[in-house]
Amino acid sequence: MTSVKPVTAIDELAPLKRQYMQQTTAPLDGMWLCGLVPLAAHYGIYEEDDLVGFYCVNDEGFLLQFFVTPDHQHRTSQLFASILRSDQASSCEIRGAFVSTAEPRFLSLCLDQFASFEVNALMYQHAGSAIEQPQSSLAMTAVDSAQLSQAVDFAVASIGAAADWLRTYFKNLIDRRELFGVWKNGQLIATGESRGYDEFQTGYADVGVIVARSERGKGVATKVLMQLVARNQADHLQSICSTERTNVAAQKAISRAGFFASNRIIQFHTEASGPADRE
Repeated sequence: MTSVKPVTAIDELAPLKRQYMQQTTAPLDGMWLCGLVPLAAHYGIYEEDDLVGFYCVNDEGFLLQFFVTPDHQHRTSQLFASILRSDQASSCEIRGAFVSTAEPRFLSLCLDQFASFEVNALMYQHAGSAIEQPQSSLAMTAVDSAQLSQAVDFAVASIGAAADWLRTYFKNLIDRRELFGVWKNGQLIATGESRGYDEFQTGYADVGVIVARSERGKGVATKVLMQLVARNQADHLQSICSTERTNVAAQKAISRAGFFASNRIIQFHTEASGPADRE
């Protein structure tokens, strides 16, 4: 008999998570993999007492991952459809899914079951050509703990993200020496981050940049990205990044820094409707 149970300790799913990652065809977006997926509600799929799969759902009802072990692959479509119909003991209604084109099995299930979809974001990998540290006027240095509040205030003003979330997120980056800043006349005008992985995608680093509104259109984002790529190349890491489908300015900066859009993040809906917020 098949049953679904909430999983409060995600570590219990570690063996299945490893198998899930082995099925991917390209590195996954770090913000989704390390930032949003751990915050989602996780459920185990059990056959009698044996754990045979899992899925996770964010607080808006969107699936973020779905996996069934190889021994039960022949039942994958049936189990997926059952979960969407709420035949199992899931605590929330499934409204759709976010899945990348680098997750082909999950993607195929979503294509079979959901009514509509659109591209949510573009996923980039660096082309791999060697980049020397750019000779520019941008002096990029690591942000330290004393500068945390300044970095948070800067990001809130620049992109409108939630201060509480940023404080936790930036503190972790600072502790790992993965957050960098560019100052002009004592004011922070750009931040760059390069998030490494402790497991799974250990050969990659996710890079990102935020530029002050007053400094946009001056090539700052591209210069910061190039410096981050050069740092990662020195550490034998391949740089990856992503941006929303509608952010044309970011796409241009990313391309100029030597990245190509190898994959997409797709948003699926149970009904034909507009996209939900990513975060």
